[in-house]
Amino acid sequence: MKLINRRKFIQQAGVLAGSPLVPDRIKAGGKVMTVNGPIPSSDLGLALSHEHIMVDFIGSGAVSRSRYEAEEVFNAALPKLISARRAGCKSLFECTPAYLGRDVDLLKRLSAASNLHLITNTGYYGAAAEKYFPAHVYKETAKELAQRWIHEWSTGIDGTGVKPGFIKTGVDTFPLTAAQQKVIEAAAITHLATGLTIGIHTGNGAAAMEELQIIKRQGVSANAWIWIHAQNEKDREFHIRAAREGAWVEYDNVNAKSKQQHIDFVVDMKNARLLDHVLISQDSGWYHVGEKNGGNYNGYDFIFSEFIPALRDAGLTGEEINRIFIHNPANAFSVRIRKV
Repeated sequence: MKLINRRKFIQQAGVLAGSPLVPDRIKAGGKVMTVNGPIPSSDLGLALSHEHIMVDFIGSGAVSRSRYEAEEVFNAALPKLISARRAGCKSLFECTPAYLGRDVDLLKRLSAASNLHLITNTGYYGAAAEKYFPAHVYKETAKELAQRWIHEWSTGIDGTGVKPGFIKTGVDTFPLTAAQQKVIEAAAITHLATGLTIGIHTGNGAAAMEELQIIKRQGVSANAWIWIHAQNEKDREFHIRAAREGAWVEYDNVNAKSKQQHIDFVVDMKNARLLDHVLISQDSGWYHVGEKNGGNYNGYDFIFSEFIPALRDAGLTGEEINRIFIHNPANAFSVRIRKV
């Protein structure tokens, strides 16, 4: 299939930039917090809910802005972001947390230069054997950790005035460690104070269910929680269960190898009448701090050039595709307190 035909498929689905859209499925009055301030949820447009621009994998004890040249990262990232914008993307959720390479000054520059809404996060990432937890995670209570993240929401990140648009945490064990449990509890406390949605990098369905129980014990609704990397759990009954609870089930890392598997996941959710709970993204990018010229920086275009046309071929309608890429992100990331 030639690119021009793919573009026609996308246009028929109603997701190209400038295509008419009635936001009937977007909750009225909602706001999403971008690096440039709040916007109406209905202005989010077609959104990629999980991507990265820069990541530093050295670990929390050594991560530092002195390890990279911001201008080099800017020059590497900007063409990729512009390409996504031209393909139809309007908003991108940048999921790199603190102590893993978050740089909100860089994100503000890239947002202005690319004409994309960029959204950053607060929270700590506890996967990878907790390599990216700062030392104070093990000393402070959940309430004390939450106060750090609430402060970022109240006053801005690192003195910049840039506020987070969601909470990002991560686990990779089951059962969860004590530190991971504490961080998820802190995320729930933060949600109740800020209305920020909680996104958790999760290894398997059992861990996802444990996370859900922790936030519900704190009085937070499942609708405030995104199961990141749900595709890693092959037992689809876990996906169905989470969505029926009201959670957001995110299938990310969409690429050429995973395309059919992701289509199958989406079709399953459609058949279960749960498309209102599905998020799709690529988990792509990114500039690798410490590698020459940032290493291999993958772009953000696969969803537009390959995946959306494949969804059409699989029988999804334009309205259903809009639901996944426009309505669902707007509702998932709308800043509002959601209690049990």
